Amino acid sequence: MKEKLDFKDLGFKLAVINELMYVREVLKPKIDVYKFIEKQRNLSESEAFEVIEKEGYEIIPEMVNYFKNLEITSDMVQDIEELYTDGGDDIYLQIIPFWSGESNVFNIKSAKDIDLLPALRKVTIFYDEDTSILTEFENKGITANWL
Repeated sequence: MKEKLDFKDLGFKLAVINELMYVREVLKPKIDVYKFIEKQRNLSESEAFEVIEKEGYEIIPEMVNYFKNLEITSDMVQDIEELYTDGGDDIYLQIIPFWSGESNVFNIKSAKDIDLLPALRKVTIFYDEDTSILTEFENKGITANWL
């Protein structure tokens, strides 16, 4: 049964999308920021490149909105046992192409969404000053570590 999942934490959803779209390559199409902006803004390839060169140091609104609104269903996530976040993950570089990895913009802030992934057993997440997030995961039976 395909049930649309309602994620509460964007960082968690992005980690799931990265796993499905860029690691396993089962969520299609695989989004590329240059092609996406070219199409969304009706630009030529070179114009899209210029836009990314100029705007790519901050969140590109169209990209984050696309991922926020991307439908993920329960059947897609049934066998995800581990989530591993890394600053070089493709999904983050689609949203902020020149992201330094030094801001906490993509940090997972809540463990509420783990109930959406029944097979999840382990997470490795970006370090956050609020260390209670590890305890939240562990209290729900998930092994949790900082990257």
